Amino acid sequence: MTGPGFGGGTGRRLFLVRHCEASGQDASAPLTAVGRAQTIPLADHLEALKVDLLVSSPYARAQESVAPLARRLGLPVEIDGRLAERVLSTEPLAHWREAIRRTFAELDLVWPGGESSRDAMARGRAAIDGLLGRPQHAPVVVTHGNLMALILRSFEAQFGFHTWEGLSNPDVYCLTVQGEHVEISRTWAPGPTSIGDHP
Repeated sequence: MTGPGFGGGTGRRLFLVRHCEASGQDASAPLTAVGRAQTIPLADHLEALKVDLLVSSPYARAQESVAPLARRLGLPVEIDGRLAERVLSTEPLAHWREAIRRTFAELDLVWPGGESSRDAMARGRAAIDGLLGRPQHAPVVVTHGNLMALILRSFEAQFGFHTWEGLSNPDVYCLTVQGEHVEISRTWAPGPTSIGDHP
């Protein structure tokens, strides 16, 4: 898997993280009690991977998911608005799973008040490319399910609706960069309370 915009980061890794279980979809929605508990094994997992930069969506659930890791490592959490969840629609959609499926098949499809997959993918990928051009060797990027699947798709078309459906809360994918080549692997093993069913 290849892509433009990388720095000379041979042997570097970037960890793309979906937030822990949340109480809702609003930007201010906090983690649930289960989600707060999930932040500890998530911090254990990422700390062991020797991460050295923390970047988050501005949404509360994303920032809360990485807060214990930030405290352990003594690192600030940078906020990047481009990592906010993709807005599917500002109007209720009776069959929202089917609406999401169609946006993966039709990248320019826009539901009322929403954002196309192509536009969301472009902003998410721009955030990732910017991080891959920085000197850190193992950034953590905390984002949301729909955007995470689209970012993965920007590297390889095999990632799509089925990827989004299979994501857990939390979840972690690793992008390993060797020059212009990128290998993608899932590093998180979901537990019985980790499965999510929302964007």
